[in-house]
Amino acid sequence: MTPAHRIADPALPDEGPTRNDSMTNAPETSQEPDHREAPAGAGRLHRLGRWCARRPWWVITAWLLVLLTALGADRAWGGTYDDDFALPGSAVQTGIDLLDAHGSDQVRGTASQIVLHTDTGSLDAHRDAVGTAVTALKELPEVVSVADPLSTPGAVSTDGTTGILTVRFSENPARFETSYLDGADDAVHGLRAGGVDVEYGGPLGQLARPKAEDRLSEAIGLATAVVVLLAGFGSLAAAGLPLLTAVVGLLSGMALLGLLAATFTFGNAAPTLATMMGLGVGIDYALFLITRHRRLLHDVDDPAEAAGRAMATSGRAVIVAAATVALALGGLYASGVTFIGTLGVAAALTVLVAAAAALTLAPALLGVTGRRIDRWRVRPPVDEPSGTDDTWHRWAATVGRRPWLFLAVGSLVLAVLAIPAASMRLGHVDSGANPKDYTDRRAHDLIADGFGPGTNGQFTIVADLGDTRTDPAGLSVPLHDALAATPGTAHVTTPVTSDDGALLIATVTPDTGPQEKATSDLMHRLENDTLPDALSDSGARGYVTGVTAAQLAFRDVVVDRLPVIVTVVVAASFLLLLTVFRSLLVALKAALLNLLSIAAAYGVVVAVFQWGWGGSLFGVDEPVPVESYVPMMMFAIVFGLSMDYEVFLLSRIREAWLHTKDNHLSVATGLAGTARVITCAALIMTSVFLAFLLSSNVVIKMLALGLGVSVVIDATVVRLILVPSTMYLLGRANWWLPQWLDRLLPHLDPEGPTQTAALSPQADADAVVPSRSASGDRR
Repeated sequence: MTPAHRIADPALPDEGPTRNDSMTNAPETSQEPDHREAPAGAGRLHRLGRWCARRPWWVITAWLLVLLTALGADRAWGGTYDDDFALPGSAVQTGIDLLDAHGSDQVRGTASQIVLHTDTGSLDAHRDAVGTAVTALKELPEVVSVADPLSTPGAVSTDGTTGILTVRFSENPARFETSYLDGADDAVHGLRAGGVDVEYGGPLGQLARPKAEDRLSEAIGLATAVVVLLAGFGSLAAAGLPLLTAVVGLLSGMALLGLLAATFTFGNAAPTLATMMGLGVGIDYALFLITRHRRLLHDVDDPAEAAGRAMATSGRAVIVAAATVALALGGLYASGVTFIGTLGVAAALTVLVAAAAALTLAPALLGVTGRRIDRWRVRPPVDEPSGTDDTWHRWAATVGRRPWLFLAVGSLVLAVLAIPAASMRLGHVDSGANPKDYTDRRAHDLIADGFGPGTNGQFTIVADLGDTRTDPAGLSVPLHDALAATPGTAHVTTPVTSDDGALLIATVTPDTGPQEKATSDLMHRLENDTLPDALSDSGARGYVTGVTAAQLAFRDVVVDRLPVIVTVVVAASFLLLLTVFRSLLVALKAALLNLLSIAAAYGVVVAVFQWGWGGSLFGVDEPVPVESYVPMMMFAIVFGLSMDYEVFLLSRIREAWLHTKDNHLSVATGLAGTARVITCAALIMTSVFLAFLLSSNVVIKMLALGLGVSVVIDATVVRLILVPSTMYLLGRANWWLPQWLDRLLPHLDPEGPTQTAALSPQADADAVVPSRSASGDRR
């Protein structure tokens, strides 16, 4: 190598590139950097990494204290998780509030169904056993009332074989201890002994479900991580340190989430979602730092100094990546729906704790292992390539020779995968999609068979007479007739007045189940046409409410707010990348490619769950709609995770660009330097996500498949094809930023571009041989 191609000495910062010279040539000459001493003016991350590595036991002790304190506090004062789909100000909520204000039994406590079924004769033959069960159920704690199906109109099927026994509880029974079911089982023991099938539906059925056990999924994810890390890097210590860091961060984050749950309401999916995110990114962040550290050990005698330099480069990428993920997840609050916002907070919390562990605990562990990190080997240890004659450099050269072809092929793959997303239908996945060995699934099926599928998704109609002085009896008949004549209605009860005569209340049973599009259409028809027309002359106001109506209204709100979420998340991420990388086109390209990646992931979820292509392989026996909040959650998570790999790749490309000002060489060097670690990280994160397909919760399955597929797409099609091909085509324009915008943007680089460049392992002369494009022009 000629002196003209050597890198600037970090001790001579005036000769290095500055923020405003991104379109100028690299310095012509300098001396070989001295890796034995810390560079002058080491940045904050550099000093932090070096300090943690030189005082490892202080840092490890501090993390153990944090972990044990958080776990103990969570055990003592931690809260529980519960879905809350409240929509203050909505028509559905207004209907509920009216029922509550006027003393209706329909909102007194929480109703749950116990379904009775006999295959021989009719339930009337078991009248004594039914009466005994009703009496025993009334004596259970928290029970407000019990309706005997044999004396309640419409509570027994026309053939007399199926009945619905409705129990009202003072609180939601889904939150009770599972031991509560022992009392319920004792109460209905006589019925079961007499040959009557007894199944729990509604919230009581939720309590009876097997507890979600994520431990197996976590174990599979960790086991896969061990195999991938050993195969990818060859050292037992190099494989163990990222796992140890990630587990400590995950346990600490989950304990903190439990403490927050004592004060705030988090959905049932929050702990599983937080575990998936915390474990996946925790391994990734520590892996990137440790891989860079092992590469630097070839050039630096002091392991603590190597840890500091790893922090100064890869640590910066970890901060940007974690901030991007947290911004994307925090952007869910822009939906205005507290339930969705808190799910984002739960996931963001474990991501930030994982990043904190990677930035402090990981360098401390590196300080303990020192130069013995590759001592226990299962194969010859490997880290980052130091030359240009390796598989990934050759792949980069292949893409560079035909960038238009690779851009077209990669875009076509994503477009084909995204096709099903155009037919996405949002809804609520009800208990009919649960495994058949769940009691609430059996209760759902018995009700559908005995009374019709719409009985599982009835609407409550509330007509507020207010001060109209309308005669309730005179309005009851025309209201009933209008409801019964509405297309899609199977049955309507006669409207009855509330105790104070201020409301008319009826129940509408749809022709179809709660998951069907026709049921949603019926609700909108009732709200927009039937009730306004039927009540227009009276001056009364009508509302459609109930559990199914609330779920559909929640879906409608989510659909309306999704564009807001997309705009907020994309804009925030674009501005962050623009500020960090000082490149307009790089930030814009990253946002556009991630949108393509998300569309492809949506397409796979729709094909599997909504179209039913292979859904049975994942334990879903029939097509179901996409859960209303899944696209919004997926967007925030996938966009954030996609930015993770984008940040790690672009950070290395930018480092090489600051050295060489050769775009073609910078792209090849960045791709080769990160390909192995990104591939291993993607395999680990994919295994973590896909392991949660074992969950019995269909919504968790959707998220697991969507996130797992998105990581695969992002680490292969996007990172290995689309990013390098577009950056080759854009050439030096990749690094263009108007000077007025550069002055306007804040400078967030904790190390500074000069020092970051100086600390790069590309100081190895063999790694920066200038490269030429196919035409022979240097880019």
